[in-house]
Amino acid sequence: MTSPAETAVGDLRIGILVVAYNAASTLREVLDRIPEDFRTRVEKVYVCDDFSTDDTYLIGLGYSQTRDDLPITMVRQPRNLGYGGNQKSGYRMAIDDDLDVVVLLHGDGQYAPEKLPDMVVPFESDSADAVFGSRMMTPGGALQGGMPRYKYVGNKVLSRFENLMLGTELSEFHSGYRAYSTKALASIDFESNSDDFDFDTEIIIQLVEAGMRIEEIPIPTYYGDEICRVNGMKYAADVATHVVTWRLNKMGLGQGRFADVGEEYDLKPSADSSHGVLLRWLDSMPSSRVLDLGCSGGQFAAVARASGHHVTGVDVAAAPGVTDRLDRFVQADLDAGLGEELIVELGDEPFDVVVMGDVLEHVRHPGRLLADARKLLAPGGSMLISVPNFGHWYPRFRTALGAFDYDMRGILDRTHVRFFTRRSLMRLLDDANLRVVSFDQVGLPLGALAERSELGVDEHGEFDEQGPGVLAKAECALAQAWPTMFAYQFLVKAEPA
Repeated sequence: MTSPAETAVGDLRIGILVVAYNAASTLREVLDRIPEDFRTRVEKVYVCDDFSTDDTYLIGLGYSQTRDDLPITMVRQPRNLGYGGNQKSGYRMAIDDDLDVVVLLHGDGQYAPEKLPDMVVPFESDSADAVFGSRMMTPGGALQGGMPRYKYVGNKVLSRFENLMLGTELSEFHSGYRAYSTKALASIDFESNSDDFDFDTEIIIQLVEAGMRIEEIPIPTYYGDEICRVNGMKYAADVATHVVTWRLNKMGLGQGRFADVGEEYDLKPSADSSHGVLLRWLDSMPSSRVLDLGCSGGQFAAVARASGHHVTGVDVAAAPGVTDRLDRFVQADLDAGLGEELIVELGDEPFDVVVMGDVLEHVRHPGRLLADARKLLAPGGSMLISVPNFGHWYPRFRTALGAFDYDMRGILDRTHVRFFTRRSLMRLLDDANLRVVSFDQVGLPLGALAERSELGVDEHGEFDEQGPGVLAKAECALAQAWPTMFAYQFLVKAEPA
């Protein structure tokens, strides 16, 4: 008999993870329904019995001993791990066994084993990192397959909300028919996810955060006599909390573990963002020599260069692609100030503009950095500065509750070592003999809530008249009306006094 490994198409090592709990009456039929021509392509079948109280494990064991056309590995969990916990166990085995793809199949027969070949097609063409079977892609199919109407409505409403929060366009978030690249699984921390049914949503969030490719395929809907073990209200609350937490992390609020804490700062293109204000000021000037202190990945500098400016960037590390976005990059730790040697290196020709966007809060001696930067300014030169407002309602609220702590991003970013109010910023500038020429403030970056045009922001990053766009406009208005309370960031254009 030819082994599965010898006949695997395109050398793709495929595994099937069958999660089972009290599935004694259905497990044998589920395994029988795996297509005959697909069986020879399967490297491993992990049947993970989650400490069932019936004969699920014995039936699976007997099946594996009487059939030699499926390479079944029976696993009896030492205790009930939960739906998510049982998946974690199987995915870890698939990774350790060096498989390429693992397909999740339920032992209760709710998902069609006949669709297994379709689930792996995108991996064969390397067009996906994860494939989800969706019961919502065929109009009317879910209801015709017996899905209760209240579940159908709940699925649609919850999936729409999750798409809104994550900026995705999935037709369904709540199908348990999944296939994953083991490389994708190995790159995310799935083992820190919930052991309950919300595990499936958490892993979607991690895939989205990591920029993974997700494809959907239509699958039939089967509702029979299986027992539903999901507490619907708790499940809905859990998944809603997860996606809202992720979105708040993206906006700079909260300490959730879904936030990406990379070194590179993203460009905020909206005209009502801090970058938008700084770029507007820069655009009002003729082509200039610009020094971008704390340039990060050079996204801001790339826009400035497109407007005709010559940009030199300085940062503690060279982010990927930064040298392509700058005219010149210099690596230096701004926390130590510029220092005489660096000033000499940079100052072969003075700069017309020095940009310090979200920099002063990251250095222990901001006054020293301002003084050093002044030495590099040409006569009549300007400094463009932005800092977060510690007087904003969010840190005030946290402090009033006795819940002050650092967040992953935003005003309370854990890399911030100095905090500013409007008054302390003005005092700092005055001490550095800098005169404020222009002053502005921006509200919370609610544009981050809408990464796609239908969610409140158009293709140019401007707010439209729907959904989050309305909230963002209201936030901007509040920031202008009461800046010390609602301004998320203060922005200053200053010149030597």
